[in-house]
Amino acid sequence: MSQRFTGHFWAALVAMLMLTACGKQDKPGSSGPGGGRGNQPVPVVVSTIALQDWNDNLQALGTVRAHEAVTVTAKVSETVQQVHFESGQDVAKGAPLVTLSGQQQDALLASAQAQLKDAEAQLQRLTQLGGQQLVARSAVDTARATRDAARAQVGQIRANLSDRVIRAPFAGVLGIRQVSPGALVTPGTVIATLDDISRVYVDFPVPETELADVAPAQALTGTAGAYPGKRFDGRVQTVAARLDAGSRSATVRGEFANPERLLKPGMLVRVALLRSTRKALVVPELAVQQIGNETFVWRVKGDGTVEKADVVVGGRIPGQVMLTSGIQAGDSIVTEGTGKLQPGAKVAAGAAPMADDAKH
Repeated sequence: MSQRFTGHFWAALVAMLMLTACGKQDKPGSSGPGGGRGNQPVPVVVSTIALQDWNDNLQALGTVRAHEAVTVTAKVSETVQQVHFESGQDVAKGAPLVTLSGQQQDALLASAQAQLKDAEAQLQRLTQLGGQQLVARSAVDTARATRDAARAQVGQIRANLSDRVIRAPFAGVLGIRQVSPGALVTPGTVIATLDDISRVYVDFPVPETELADVAPAQALTGTAGAYPGKRFDGRVQTVAARLDAGSRSATVRGEFANPERLLKPGMLVRVALLRSTRKALVVPELAVQQIGNETFVWRVKGDGTVEKADVVVGGRIPGQVMLTSGIQAGDSIVTEGTGKLQPGAKVAAGAAPMADDAKH
């Protein structure tokens, strides 16, 4: 019994000593999780903010549109006699695309031409007789009116015949062919699409708050997902006179040379517009903290403590952020070592913080 009692006694004694040791280690003011070094200042890197040149890009997503685009359609009801193109073919302005059957119109033209010839001969005879005062003046006038009507009829039939040959209104590339020989077409029947894409437009929205930095002839660059690493150079052609009431943005049209015809109508292009150089408050990217909906920097006060300063980001480039509000020139902010800071914490400006701080 005595040996068993002695064993329990020593075990209890060891447990008490261990608890006492743990209690001493957890006393306030000692190093603990996130506790830093008690009341000692946190080592950080501090920078004083000053106005500096800022040059960034305004980026937006735009849609490619052809320089000229039209859907070629028939104007009359007739049968397709011959198709002169293939899908995707390049054509010149005025090139024949489709010839429609025109036998009935040819017959009408021959008849109208014969009537015109007869009316001209009749007018000539009556004019001679009128000069000899053998016929009334009114008879000559009637013959002239008949001749003019016959001439107009011939012109109308010729115009109808010209509609039987459908031509390209401008040079470009044709889309998918929609008709075949022997098909019956009516006014409005689609023959094919025709696009001039040697140059293209890219329309993209710009918020009203950014419109002051956009002007015609401004340089643009564009990239498309279909061509990684390929850059397209262009310029601003025009800015819409009206803003969209819903989005409060204006459509800006950029013009891009497209000699290789890589950009196609409907394609999505990411546009970057180089804005003019201006003075702005610029801070290192690491200095700006983002927690939930909060965006802030740590501003150093005169007594060496820090406070949160809510800021608004106006633009970013790799490694730097432009702020539009929240701080002003002359403020000192923490640019490195923000991981363990809390409002009111003392800081000591000096060397870069330890590696564990940089992880936060």
